[in-house]
Amino acid sequence: MAVTALIMAGGKGKRLKINEEKPLLKIQGKTLIERVISAVKTAKNIDEIIVAVSKFTPKTAKFVKSFGVKAIETPGEEYCSDLKYIIKNYKFEVILTISADLPFLSGAFIDSIIEFYKRSSFPALSVVAPLDIFSKVGLKPSTILTWNGIQVVPIGINIVNGQIAGEQEEVVFIARDLNLIFNINTIEDLEIAENFLKIEHFGLDLQKLKER
Repeated sequence: MAVTALIMAGGKGKRLKINEEKPLLKIQGKTLIERVISAVKTAKNIDEIIVAVSKFTPKTAKFVKSFGVKAIETPGEEYCSDLKYIIKNYKFEVILTISADLPFLSGAFIDSIIEFYKRSSFPALSVVAPLDIFSKVGLKPSTILTWNGIQVVPIGINIVNGQIAGEQEEVVFIARDLNLIFNINTIEDLEIAENFLKIEHFGLDLQKLKER
């Protein structure tokens, strides 16, 4: 099974209300897209890395070339329609989609969900996190869903069968690691993420915070 990691970096980033392209925002001197690419490169179950850009992210398209990563242009309409465009126009076997605004993603986590997906009998997978852990770091998610009676938040990581153009039945993977719940959609999110890296800001041991 060939897995293509597709980093979605073509959005307008309207909620940030700034002129900079969102994938190029920095946390402690390192851009969001660079952090995601670095994480994906350490994953063992990825066969190819591609960044999906658009007319709204030309600087990002140029920037990722320095990492030896291929960029393909999408319409830049929104996440789902851009993914459908890629499925229709490219023949990837399995596509792991990752939002370009997940600064604390790790290769180990990527490998774990791919292994989970391989063991399932579903063509698609969606990663969510329980709503209650977001308050631990002060994050306010914009999208809240209910799954099996539990309020959850999609974190911007999915797997789909690249050979199926229509709707796909999916299995849900629940992630409880605080590092995975940071989607940088607003300036406030960016500030909270910066502070997350400064453990002393919380006055708590990071491991104890995760175990709460």
